Amino acid sequence: MPKLKTKRSAAKRFKVTANGKIRRTKAFKNHNLSHKSSKRKRRLVKGGYVDKTNLKLVKPMIPYLIK
Repeated sequence: MPKLKTKRSAAKRFKVTANGKIRRTKAFKNHNLSHKSSKRKRRLVKGGYVDKTNLKLVKPMIPYLIK
């Protein structure tokens, strides 16, 4: 079977935890921060996990990170 290529953009955006969950960063934290509240910006700092509905899309992008 041929080797699979990792999507480099996905490899930079996702990390896999020891339990096999896929960690991600939250969106809307890059620019135009002046009109967002401090509470909202603080909550965006904390990451999240990829939802189970999106796992089918993400897993093929990072085949060698997932055990």
